[in-house]
Amino acid sequence: MDSKRLAKYEARAKIIKAMAHPARLLIVDELSTAGERCVCELTEMIGSDMSTVSRHLAVLKGAGLVEDEKRGQMVFYRLRLKCILNFFDCVESVLACNAKSQQELLA
Repeated sequence: MDSKRLAKYEARAKIIKAMAHPARLLIVDELSTAGERCVCELTEMIGSDMSTVSRHLAVLKGAGLVEDEKRGQMVFYRLRLKCILNFFDCVESVLACNAKSQQELLA
């Protein structure tokens, strides 16, 4: 594989790896419906300490999935691009298909 093609797949993997944690999936889902949230709101919602949530947000930001805006002492996060929700729709379709296959095996 040439280096340009490899770099493309590595970039894709970075984005997918950034979402590969339940708390980060919850953050993306919440930001998709709420528009934006401050770290304190996400911390309460996830039930982890602020430093853990901040690390999750840093991973998502590093992958280009979220962006932040500081307002006084508070930092607000929002999705950079809504198209990530299409990926979620695809994941839900795979889950439904898998469930249907399992159900057919049991019938």
